Amino acid sequence: MTLLAVGINYNTAPVSIRERLAFPAEILESSLQELWHLKEISEAAILSTCNRTEFYCKTSTANKQILIDWVAESRNIDPAELTPYLYCHTDSQLIRHMFRVACGLDSMILGEPQILGQMKTAYQAAYEAGTLGKQLGKLFQYTFSAAKKVRTDTAIGSSPVSVAFAAVQLAQQIFDKLSEQTALLIGAGETIELAARHLSQQGIGRIIVANRTYDKAHTLASQFNGYAIALSELPTHLAEADIVISSTASQLPILGKGSVESAIKKRKHKPVFMVDLAVPRDIEAEVEQLRDVYLYTIDDLQNTIDQNMNSRRQAAEQAEEIIDTQVGYFLAWLRSQGAQSTIRDYRHQAEQVRDEALQKALALLKNGTSPEETLSRLAYSLTNKLIHTPSIQIREAGENERHDLVAAAREIFKLKQTQ
Repeated sequence: MTLLAVGINYNTAPVSIRERLAFPAEILESSLQELWHLKEISEAAILSTCNRTEFYCKTSTANKQILIDWVAESRNIDPAELTPYLYCHTDSQLIRHMFRVACGLDSMILGEPQILGQMKTAYQAAYEAGTLGKQLGKLFQYTFSAAKKVRTDTAIGSSPVSVAFAAVQLAQQIFDKLSEQTALLIGAGETIELAARHLSQQGIGRIIVANRTYDKAHTLASQFNGYAIALSELPTHLAEADIVISSTASQLPILGKGSVESAIKKRKHKPVFMVDLAVPRDIEAEVEQLRDVYLYTIDDLQNTIDQNMNSRRQAAEQAEEIIDTQVGYFLAWLRSQGAQSTIRDYRHQAEQVRDEALQKALALLKNGTSPEETLSRLAYSLTNKLIHTPSIQIREAGENERHDLVAAAREIFKLKQTQ
């Protein structure tokens, strides 16, 4: 049996290909079962995110073409069109790959934590679809354990490496409780959406989204129980904001010194934290001169991000060492499975001997033999029966000069040298 993975990610395939290979939640269960019912596949799981789609299988053959053909057919893509973008991993390569993915070492943003949650979702989907077996199920468990150890023992996820996250983390340092603050987000693009998500995750009290197109502002605000306004309404609501994060494509500043100064007066000089993530800038540079305003630009944050990325790279080197160890643990577990049938048969044989000896002992008790004599006979009989066959085999091994078997017996039974 072989562990096999086939996949694409942001490095190997453009979004035009990745989106065609996506498996949305509503078809995931049926797709898993279709894959699992292929003759050569006994276990299956599918990881599908915006940056990667990967298929993990336990197969009776290492022939990846069977899996590629199924993927192409299920997503209505010509296999020849798909193949140049694919990568394939088997056995130890696959184990290492899954560990690295879960730890964020294979992500677009080094060390990002979301992928671990996505892998747990993939595991849960396969579990509920009934397509996980012992080996793939255990591999996922080892994967989660490896990722947890990397997160615990290294600093790979401790430093922000996106401007949106860095802005929110800085806000947390300035305000004791984000739950008591109001955030005003100007714009409705990807950066502002990320900022809204991070603020929401950190328990921000209230979110206001301002955008030139009100419908876009409303769509974004509704995701986070926020309030949408048009840009023209900014002067009315600016005084409500404790945190202002702006990222638009405007060629002219949206907030000038005068409007911010007016808002500060309405706030009775309660401090405001402002982050301008736009280029050109959305907030006039002169705003920084106001006493109760803490204004940061994208350059201020970028220096922090560069330092943090270097920190993550160093942590990634530590993570690779941890992964090496964890891969070894799982491979040892896999190897041990080959001996399970022998252990099971040996235990069954010993239990049969035990049951026969016990029945004879019970018969002696019924016939009036004293408990002391019965226990003595039971111990003698059980010992003789358990060592009889191994003793004969070891003697024959010695006679045939099979010193390797004799040495193995001493190791298996942990025998100490007697005088």
